[in-house]
Amino acid sequence: MGLLEAYKNLAGKNAVIVGGAGGIVGRAVTLGLASAGINIATCDCDEEAVHAIVADVEAFGSKITSVHADVADSRALDRFYDQVEHDFDHIDIVVNVVGGLQRRYFMETTREQNLLEIRLNYGYVIDSMRRAIPLIRKGGKGGSIINFTTIEAHRGAATYAVYAGAKAATTNFSRAMALELGAEHIRVNLIAPDTNPAKTSNAALRPEDFSRLADLGNDYSVFDRAFEMYIPLKEAPSVDDIVNAVLFLASDLSRSITGTTLHVDGGTSAALGFIDWPYGDGYMPAPLGGTLKKLFSME
Repeated sequence: MGLLEAYKNLAGKNAVIVGGAGGIVGRAVTLGLASAGINIATCDCDEEAVHAIVADVEAFGSKITSVHADVADSRALDRFYDQVEHDFDHIDIVVNVVGGLQRRYFMETTREQNLLEIRLNYGYVIDSMRRAIPLIRKGGKGGSIINFTTIEAHRGAATYAVYAGAKAATTNFSRAMALELGAEHIRVNLIAPDTNPAKTSNAALRPEDFSRLADLGNDYSVFDRAFEMYIPLKEAPSVDDIVNAVLFLASDLSRSITGTTLHVDGGTSAALGFIDWPYGDGYMPAPLGGTLKKLFSME
């Protein structure tokens, strides 16, 4: 099957996007699916964005149900799915985008903060899939469930411990569900970004982090230089790259792929700590002489 035929076959399908209105990534995913002719049901905690997304989706000729709901509240998520059941006879695609995190050392966190991060990064995914699977089964043709995880689920992420643990749970839960649902041709896959343009990634930083960033002034080129060191492809993936990954996993191009994590990260998961250090050091886990001299003012 060719690329154009696969994407053409998406037209007329029905998709649920949890967190598909307000965030940079969620909104882009919704519009990317709508541009392929897919009908949309989405919920988001950003009430203004929930209303604004309607006209944008309808401009593609797609149907949309857009509901204000915070997935931190399980009852709100249930009310959203009640509306989906009312408006759609079945669904074909589910994308669970929502996530939330804050940069803190674990012992600086509270139990309430931990429970919220677990809910936003794992708990709601379970609830969403529990409600979505019967609606996919009603279509009788299988479907595609795409859960967002993160590179932090695959490495020790200091200051993001509970977030990383919750995303790791989502990752392995999704693999297990891929096995349970495989005979019904309901595929379950994951997308794991790293340097993610999402609002939540930026909001996760501590006040002192923002203060240090402010010290850089308006010289944003330093970020490009940092990405060149950290990302093997030398530039951060764009939101369009993430949307393209969703379209691939939603389409028949990935009809034989399930239980897999697609790392949209420019190669950082492959690097596993190897950094392309400047000043002639090249790829090493820790800097060598050239970088050390610069870092510690040894010249």
